[in-house]
Amino acid sequence: MNVFLTGSTGFVGGELLVNLSKRLEVNKIYCFIRASSEADAVLRLQHVFNLHNDFFDSSKIIPVIGDLFDENLSESLLNNKSLNNIDVIIHSAANTSFSRIYDDMVEKANISGLEKILLWAKKLPNLITFQYIGTATICGKDIKNRIVLEDESPNINAGHLVKYTYTKMQGEILLRKHLPENKILIARPSIIMGDSRPVMPRSPVILWAAAAVNQLRLIPVHEHALLDIIPVDYAAEAIVKLLFSKRNHKVYHISSGPAAATSTYKVCKFLENYFPDAPPFNYVHKPLLNQIKNWTRNRLQPESELYNYPEYLDYWKKVFPDPGTLRILFAGLEPYLEFMELGQVFDNSRLLEDVDIKQSQPADVYIKNCIHVIKKIDIMEGAFNP
Repeated sequence: MNVFLTGSTGFVGGELLVNLSKRLEVNKIYCFIRASSEADAVLRLQHVFNLHNDFFDSSKIIPVIGDLFDENLSESLLNNKSLNNIDVIIHSAANTSFSRIYDDMVEKANISGLEKILLWAKKLPNLITFQYIGTATICGKDIKNRIVLEDESPNINAGHLVKYTYTKMQGEILLRKHLPENKILIARPSIIMGDSRPVMPRSPVILWAAAAVNQLRLIPVHEHALLDIIPVDYAAEAIVKLLFSKRNHKVYHISSGPAAATSTYKVCKFLENYFPDAPPFNYVHKPLLNQIKNWTRNRLQPESELYNYPEYLDYWKKVFPDPGTLRILFAGLEPYLEFMELGQVFDNSRLLEDVDIKQSQPADVYIKNCIHVIKKIDIMEGAFNP
């Protein structure tokens, strides 16, 4: 089998690359990668393997230099005759930003970029499977506090909290527009946070929200709303195993499911044990978020409810000497708080029935292996690019 992998240096794509490289069924992995030269591309790919001391086989890992924003991408891939033997495409590349200032870039990468890959893929003579790495959260913001099934998405009428989930929904629609059903495989991970192994994740972004909430301690969110969270290593293992399994469906949730769903309360309760110098976690209703923003601008009215939490206001003055940084932090965190309130759990029975994989660990259990990373995260750096 010859695989074409996009996003091979990303936090999910990197895990997929290493996992695939260990499969005897895989002959070559052509890694679509942005680079200034082939030597630069090889160095970037080597770094993916060096991070966790995995073996880099230069005869198996082949860089393909390109960019999703290139208007001539389809033609350049088609002209690369070494790619004519591709059997499987795994499209993991995506812009995952939640910030509205990047909406245009998210749309260009996740919709226009995907379509260029598809226009090339449909002309490949030996293509067997196009595996699209989507997201379970394409179900949208209107589904709340219940288990979500695969067949409920994509729904073009769904409302979305961020442009990212909208573009991933459109991606699935594009897939069916360009390829026959028998070549399509869609893997929809739920919320990916951290790594269940005691290692350095490929990107601290997947733990930024946990680090930000841990720093704030007074959280405007319903703490017992269920959260469907999985670690990146489990997501990658499931995606690759799914590719090699006898499948009864075209779409699969890669998720915790009801058996391993967690909550903000459970995760934060565990974090408290490792950060005893901060105030205990406290949860307030969502309207207080506007009061917090007013407080950072020194515009909070004297009778405001937020003054009932003096311990946290004093703590914020100590941790955030410039109140403007707290306002920026909440602005970056706000979409995550919205997701945390939805109470969505994604049914994973298809995955567990068709794939030889165990149920994932709950996030409040495996997060113990992420503490060393959470302690090092610069939360303000993440707030500027959520």
